[in-house]
Amino acid sequence: MSDTPDFNEMTRDIAEVPAVEVIVTVAVNLMSAAAVKLGLTEEGEKFKDLDEARKLITALAGLLDASATEISSFHAAPLRDGLKSLQLAFREASIVPDAVGQGPGEKYTGPVYG
Repeated sequence: MSDTPDFNEMTRDIAEVPAVEVIVTVAVNLMSAAAVKLGLTEEGEKFKDLDEARKLITALAGLLDASATEISSFHAAPLRDGLKSLQLAFREASIVPDAVGQGPGEKYTGPVYG
């Protein structure tokens, strides 16, 4: 058995996955990574890195902004709720909070209020 990936098989597999599923999966992965970087997991402070969290939250906001009309409100609404929760957690975790409208992803979502 070879350790090298079979790119033809991977291409066939991804071809069978609907775009909505790919977008939602990427969004969930970004959310999970941001939660870790915000210190919201059991390990808490061990992996906390607000600079990294900011990047992940902004990427998530951009993805949701660009794809919201493509994935339907059924999929977009819970992802937007999760994004807002991450944005608020970021604000709470920051020693010097960003001005309203300047937080991670707020250029895509608009100002986030608790």
